[in-house]
Amino acid sequence: MNKNLPLAAILCAILSFSVVKAESINLKPYQNGDWSTIVKSANGQPLAVHIWGVTCAPCVKEMPKWGKYLAKHKDDKVIFMQVDDVSVGMMEKMLLKANLGEADNYYVSTAFDERLRYEIDPKWRGETPITLLIDRTGKSERQVGPVDFSKLQTWFHKY
Repeated sequence: MNKNLPLAAILCAILSFSVVKAESINLKPYQNGDWSTIVKSANGQPLAVHIWGVTCAPCVKEMPKWGKYLAKHKDDKVIFMQVDDVSVGMMEKMLLKANLGEADNYYVSTAFDERLRYEIDPKWRGETPITLLIDRTGKSERQVGPVDFSKLQTWFHKY
């Protein structure tokens, strides 16, 4: 009997877990210039972009509610953008806990500066959470603070 077999089995199990974990998180870097690509990804459908932070207490409380909302409203196009300077592991942990691992997730991969905020919304001062609602015509409205999910559902379904 090969004495290395148990070690090989353990390594295979660890590697397969890593692959499953990597596939369960949809997390992409966001940089200056990416905003127009994100907006165009809606293909003329209404889009909500929720900007949050791992270190933002209201965001931590709200993210599981987003997970529940999207479980019921799979056709609503929502993109999440994490803006804190934290590790990818911290982001992944929070997204998985909120059942948002498969959602459309971005994280700011460059210094979060005024140019980046201005590109997203010229009136945004950097506060989180904030949700930008972009209608079919590209017109955007801003909601600062936690989302009222019944109003969000109404907004999505009027288009």
